[in-house]
Amino acid sequence: MTDATQAELEEIRASIDNIDAALIHVLAERFKYTKRVGRLKADHDLPPSDPAREERQITRLRALAIEADLDPAFAEKFLNFIVAEVIRHHEDVRG
Repeated sequence: MTDATQAELEEIRASIDNIDAALIHVLAERFKYTKRVGRLKADHDLPPSDPAREERQITRLRALAIEADLDPAFAEKFLNFIVAEVIRHHEDVRG
């Protein structure tokens, strides 16, 4: 590998590392809000999941993924993973 190739690889990887850090911070912020939702739902005896909202979110995020040139199936899988974790948190809050 040439020095130029190595330098470019390191530059690209540094950008990836910065994006990964931003993703973690954005996810942490998102979960702060979903925890508030979970407490509100528990306080008012609402179910942990909201299938209608989840379906709207999937539709919205699939469209955003297409606009962003990201595989919409991947975006849906990612959202489903997050929603499953949120529901688990909401169930935990209900105790």
